[in-house]
Amino acid sequence: MKLFLIRHGQTDWNVKGKIQGSRDTELNDTGIKQAEELSNMILKNNYKFSKIYSSPQKRALKTAEILSRVTNVEQVAIEGLKEINFGEWEGMSWKEVKEKYPMEYEKWYINRRYTKPPKGESYQEMLERVLAVLHRIINENRDDVAIVTHSAVIMSIQCYLTNTPFHKMLNFKTDNTSITEIDNDLLIQVEK
Repeated sequence: MKLFLIRHGQTDWNVKGKIQGSRDTELNDTGIKQAEELSNMILKNNYKFSKIYSSPQKRALKTAEILSRVTNVEQVAIEGLKEINFGEWEGMSWKEVKEKYPMEYEKWYINRRYTKPPKGESYQEMLERVLAVLHRIINENRDDVAIVTHSAVIMSIQCYLTNTPFHKMLNFKTDNTSITEIDNDLLIQVEK
């Protein structure tokens, strides 16, 4: 069984370089077009999956709904697939965060896996909730599934599976509507 991790389509905040996190931003026109192109590419290349799971945040949900409509595969939103909560940093650029929260940013930057932004969550907390959802999905399915989620979620999963330090997570940077393929056996092996 494979998990096809798909990052949502583009939003205006992506274009402006703003931290979205738990903010419920919408796809822009480009993001909708990207989701349609992704869906058509999946059909053309004969990807097969039995279900589409998604974050309930609008940008992921709309991407999943378009994919579901085009592929005629059932789509289900799951709370645990939401993006990391960056707390007070949401709506800012990383440059603004460094200027307005220099000490907090420095502490977080050095140990981002376990350090929380002000009123936010750590990557580790996000990873734990996402892994719980992935295990549930694996236990409930035998066939491949698509999971429409967010950049930090996908990068964190890849760091976890490859034992890569979280300060190197940008090695796994994902573009809007990119697909990252994960074999569920790898996820199970890492857990042992």
